[in-house]
Amino acid sequence: MDTTTEQSKDNWKKNIILFLSSQTISLFGSSLVQYAIMWYITLTTESGVMMTLYIICGFIPTFILSPMAGVWADRYNRKILIILADSLIAIATLILAIVFLMGYDAIWLLFVMAAIRAIGTGIQFPAVGAILPQIVPKDKLTKINGINGSIQAIIMFVSPLVSAALLSMASIEVIFFIDVVTAAIAIMTLLIFFKIPMHKKAYETQTTSYFNDLKEGLKYINNNDFLKKFFLFFAFFFVLMAPAAFLTPLQVTRSFGDDVWRLTAIEIAFSVGMMAGGGIIASWGGFHNKVHTMTFASLLMGVCTFALGVVPVFWAYLIFMAVFGVAMPIFNTPTMVLVQEKVNENYLGRIFGVFGMISTSMMPMGMLIFGPIADVIEIEWLLIGTGLLILILAIFLGRNKVLIETGKPESKEPAN
Repeated sequence: MDTTTEQSKDNWKKNIILFLSSQTISLFGSSLVQYAIMWYITLTTESGVMMTLYIICGFIPTFILSPMAGVWADRYNRKILIILADSLIAIATLILAIVFLMGYDAIWLLFVMAAIRAIGTGIQFPAVGAILPQIVPKDKLTKINGINGSIQAIIMFVSPLVSAALLSMASIEVIFFIDVVTAAIAIMTLLIFFKIPMHKKAYETQTTSYFNDLKEGLKYINNNDFLKKFFLFFAFFFVLMAPAAFLTPLQVTRSFGDDVWRLTAIEIAFSVGMMAGGGIIASWGGFHNKVHTMTFASLLMGVCTFALGVVPVFWAYLIFMAVFGVAMPIFNTPTMVLVQEKVNENYLGRIFGVFGMISTSMMPMGMLIFGPIADVIEIEWLLIGTGLLILILAIFLGRNKVLIETGKPESKEPAN
């Protein structure tokens, strides 16, 4: 049994409160900057090409780095990795703020910043995913991941509003400095107050190369029927999600009108839905079998995607967008918990690294397929088609014997 699972009830609660608080503070500052940069590029250049370049800079480094970052999360102290990632982003943001204040505000600097932030995200994702089971007892993982999902949804809801308000009252440099301050608070919280022992492998002298560790991680996936089918499902799922994720603002503009309030309304509806969904899964916990919960949420997202392609009135469109938001944490939470519970602790970082690579790359790859098609046929047809395919995929998920067996609650010994 891991040392951390023997901690007192009060101790793990204190640690998770400290950890989630630091992550919330850091994420809020990062979200402010993310929206500020996006809007700055949009308003300054009014160029779709520039926005595309920004998006590419924001996901390619995460995609490339995630597998290696997974190896680091298995080899080294995960808390220190999270601190280093936050520090990298904070230092880069501080330098950017100073350079902008000096009058040098070239757009290419924002692309570099997007790439550096993506590197930080690539390091953080597997470390955060792997550190949670060190802190939280297994029977509480669903609740904590659900609460974390709600916190992220609240930040998604609040940060664009705050960022827009700040941009209207102050310069972009002010938002950069806010991000530096929030990152510093998060780093100090983890350094001074957050005390957990390192996981077992971090104490060991590493005798194999990074490449061998990565190869071992891929071999672990290849020898595990659950992970192979799990990741294959996710690859297809994220591709099919691309139209609902990226093309709905364009659809609303074309079909319902180009009023700014409409675009704001769909973002708010989705964020409110996600907040509610996080609360629901945290209190409910899902079905007895986690894969049944994922299947239910997948069916809900398939229905909502289909509905977004057929509803004729905007208020109904907003309802389905909100329900879509509710389904997201109900889907994501058991997904995270399944990996945290079922994967051997020594491989958690690498598995989350591969998971991060899939989750960051498949939606943009989906856009390479659906983006050009959206200029040829109506987006409604893309939503109807992908909605039906998501429903079929959800049925396959719910009927897959290997995944259903893995989704069952643990008895005594964790499966590897």
